[in-house]
Amino acid sequence: MFANDKSVDNLEALFKEIKKHIELQGQYIKLDLVEKLTILLSTLILILALIILGAMALYYFSFMLVYALVPVVGSIIASYAVIGAVILIAAIGIYLMRRKLIFQPMVNFLARLFLEDSHK
Repeated sequence: MFANDKSVDNLEALFKEIKKHIELQGQYIKLDLVEKLTILLSTLILILALIILGAMALYYFSFMLVYALVPVVGSIIASYAVIGAVILIAAIGIYLMRRKLIFQPMVNFLARLFLEDSHK
């Protein structure tokens, strides 16, 4: 069947091309993974920086509100209690709505990042 040298050469060339194609596909997958991991890590770093800055702003604004509430409430201790209660209620609200506020957007982001073809 393969007595002809030309058909053997054609098969060898075909196998070399298939091997080269598989290697190129492997490199493409690696590059795509590096791109997506870079996007993921940069997004996580951005979110971490925003959380830290937001926490600092909340800290200073809560002190500002404490001193602004002293004339309304009557004492600084009551002002601290009011601001502490507001922050605690906000934290409980975020915890109760964690699926809608945190989990679902994260799942949507990761699904878009890893499952959709970005080179359309």
